[in-house]
Amino acid sequence: MKTNTKKVHIKTYGCQMNVYDSTRMVDVLAPIGYEEIDNVADADLVILNTCHIREKAAEKIYSELGRIRREQTARASSARPLYIAVGGCVAQAEGEEIFRRAPYVDIVMGSHAYHELPQLLKAVENKQRHNIALDFPEVQKFDLLPKSTSTQGSSAFVAVQEGCDKFCTFCVVPYTRGAEYSRPAADIMREVRDLVENKGAIELTLVGQNVNAYHGNDESGNPISLAQLITSLAEINDLQAIRYITSHPRDMQDDLIQAHGDIPKLMPYLHLPIQAGSDAILKAMNRGHKASDYLEIIDKLRKIRPDIAFSSDFIIGFPGETEEDFQATLALSESVGYSSAYCFKYSPRPGTPAAEREDQVPEDVKEDRLKRMQIALNRQRDDFNQLCLGKEMDIILDRKGKRTNQLIGRSPYMQAVHVDNSTDLFGKKVRVRISEVHPMSLKGEVI
Repeated sequence: MKTNTKKVHIKTYGCQMNVYDSTRMVDVLAPIGYEEIDNVADADLVILNTCHIREKAAEKIYSELGRIRREQTARASSARPLYIAVGGCVAQAEGEEIFRRAPYVDIVMGSHAYHELPQLLKAVENKQRHNIALDFPEVQKFDLLPKSTSTQGSSAFVAVQEGCDKFCTFCVVPYTRGAEYSRPAADIMREVRDLVENKGAIELTLVGQNVNAYHGNDESGNPISLAQLITSLAEINDLQAIRYITSHPRDMQDDLIQAHGDIPKLMPYLHLPIQAGSDAILKAMNRGHKASDYLEIIDKLRKIRPDIAFSSDFIIGFPGETEEDFQATLALSESVGYSSAYCFKYSPRPGTPAAEREDQVPEDVKEDRLKRMQIALNRQRDDFNQLCLGKEMDIILDRKGKRTNQLIGRSPYMQAVHVDNSTDLFGKKVRVRISEVHPMSLKGEVI
């Protein structure tokens, strides 16, 4: 190892797109001598790759910055300073405010600007403070990134689409990630072949803010759908499993539904956020579909692929939500029967239309409805997990567990599955029989 190698620690928040972006930050920094490490204490650069979806996201970032500041201060008199960068959606939303509240931060960069990291760091090293990059470039960032050199392991993420044109009234993504953009199919195919043929990936997750809105061009310049892209990827011999996330009901086209029945490598699982089961609330959210449209999609998928499992996102206490509206959401969840779901109280995002509404739901009402919704969703999850007891599944063991000789992988339905006495199987696909069921995981025995 070269003695002049610098070290970067990246803390990633939020969606799978951010996970992908963080791996590409490592690729951007490698040519200027940085390698990734998993702790702050030994780092020369700390990057917080942030998400603005969750409640009080910005405040949590400022709290984390305060902790990193203590390490930075401790090194003030040393010859090895600690630089701090904030990237991602909070950076895009907060901008210069980050420098005002945390003046010790060196770099603020939006989700489209991390390819500029070498230039931003050079400015920092030249004692230029408060370097910021928030513009949406005319040339997409994917075209400005170097070839990937990082290894994601047996399970890899690949971004195929970014941004959103939906403008749901509660969401900041169109403002922080910009308009929808789909990468050319040939670029994606090259990246995936490299991951599979040269870096050992056997499971692939395609990611995007509206991944099923993908409409990239093929080599002839003709637009293709996500289903067509998945069909081409499935032809890569050593690629064994394909997933995609996150989808919007408005973009769930028939060819993608059919792909779940036609392509064995496409896992029998779909994360399809509904947010609410009331048509009145869906309209207020600007979701662009009704609850019946969503249930029709679920029905079509179950006819095509009877063993498919569903997860979703729910926002509880959206402005104007009545008890009747909430009951409609509860009823929809019971109708679908989710294997897992994410459920949150509505919290206003500055600059979004919903935040300006005067009919905000009282906090105690939101809290009560959230608890009732979580009880229902947890029961649905437990019921689904019980159905898995005794089943045989193919699992890719891609993570180390907390106990010695324990490895963890994901079931076809995205549950965590842990296997004991299995360290020699790391990175491999194994056949297991589910022997124990827990609320948040399953235990498997290698067959």
